[in-house]
Amino acid sequence: MAEISAKNVKALRDRTGAGMMDCKRALEEAGGDIEKAVEILRVKGQAQAAKRGERAAGEGVVQSYIHATGKVGVLLEVNCETDFVARNPEFQSFAKDVALHVAAAAPQYVAETDVPEEAREAELHVLMEQAAESGKPEEIRRKMAEGRLKKWLEEVVLLNQPHVNAEKHDGKTIEELRAETSAKTGENVVIRRFQRFAIGED
Repeated sequence: MAEISAKNVKALRDRTGAGMMDCKRALEEAGGDIEKAVEILRVKGQAQAAKRGERAAGEGVVQSYIHATGKVGVLLEVNCETDFVARNPEFQSFAKDVALHVAAAAPQYVAETDVPEEAREAELHVLMEQAAESGKPEEIRRKMAEGRLKKWLEEVVLLNQPHVNAEKHDGKTIEELRAETSAKTGENVVIRRFQRFAIGED
């Protein structure tokens, strides 16, 4: 078994926010490879976050963001389970990062389940029409349209979008960042709703 140094355990903890023993176990499992250990912790964190998803999130914050130009603003509600976590810097930083992202990326829905069926069907219809112009067989056209529909959902659904500050967040999606915040705080973290305001837009 690879020798796990305290320095590597600390480095992994600094990167992931996971507990010391969890970091040590992940490094042991990864044979001392920090990148593999990060992936192990991420998978475990998301699994734990999924379990937490069943718990009620009745606390939280309403976060605002106004762009420097004063022409775009966002109000965002992010919920957690306790007032203690609502005041946690990690949780508040997540809420701020999401509010900034909403201002820049202009998503229309929080989650895929919020997309009305008629909007989805209308988009798929347009995409099927476009695919028909390719002259390819029906089965391939449908796969093309479904692939493009997935791409469209990435564009309009907040949780599916990679954070606009890709460098800071390693290209992670808002859902991945939400799951990480949930793992770090030990509570169910839910982006409840948002409203984006832009001058000249309805």
